[in-house]
Amino acid sequence: KIEAELIAQGTLAERIRAAGAGIPAFYTPTGVGTEIAVGKETRFFGSQEYVMETALYADYALIRSRYSDVMGNTQFHRTQRNFGPIMAKAAKTTIIEVDEPILNAGEIDPDFVHLPGIFVDRVIHVGKDGIAERPPGNE
Repeated sequence: KIEAELIAQGTLAERIRAAGAGIPAFYTPTGVGTEIAVGKETRFFGSQEYVMETALYADYALIRSRYSDVMGNTQFHRTQRNFGPIMAKAAKTTIIEVDEPILNAGEIDPDFVHLPGIFVDRVIHVGKDGIAERPPGNE
């Protein structure tokens, strides 16, 4: 059995961002008067009606990046920046899959750290082909 929920993409992103920021709910005009609003609380602010959306948390976030160091400080590549940081902040456990070999602490210029290591629980080098490499002796 699968449960699905209809949600606008921008609202999805905001629900994830809200979870990472510790905001339990927010109001949006998106979806008012549509199937999206059915069963949800609505409220008027001035003359505009809004739908209340709740934060969307995750148990796990599996996120791909270009570079990470051993402390979990992560640098994303291009569009990976869009949802990677907010998803990591909304998850209980964040696992980063890294294209390049894992760097030593301090090897990523702090100006280019898009996700601080405090939000990362595990870093795994998977390479550009997506296959995780096992350390020697762990075959």
